[in-house]
Amino acid sequence: MRRILLTLVLVSAAGVASAQTKPNPAGTIGSADAKVRLQTLGYKNVHDLRRGPDGQWVGKATRGNIEKSVTVSPKGSVVAR
Repeated sequence: MRRILLTLVLVSAAGVASAQTKPNPAGTIGSADAKVRLQTLGYKNVHDLRRGPDGQWVGKATRGNIEKSVTVSPKGSVVAR
């Protein structure tokens, strides 16, 4: 009886723990992904990244000794201004 009760407690605790983790929704990227994407395209000194309400990452980065405002879409495309 104790084994069954212990098993039920462990299974329910594992279910609660797994319910608290939230994977990224399909098609979105995190801040680390946005930074790596920018660095892959030759940007350096990536900073001030913040996610907008539309899911885009906006920040600053340097390319060719010129600091630019950069935007990374949820799909990973980059626009620099």
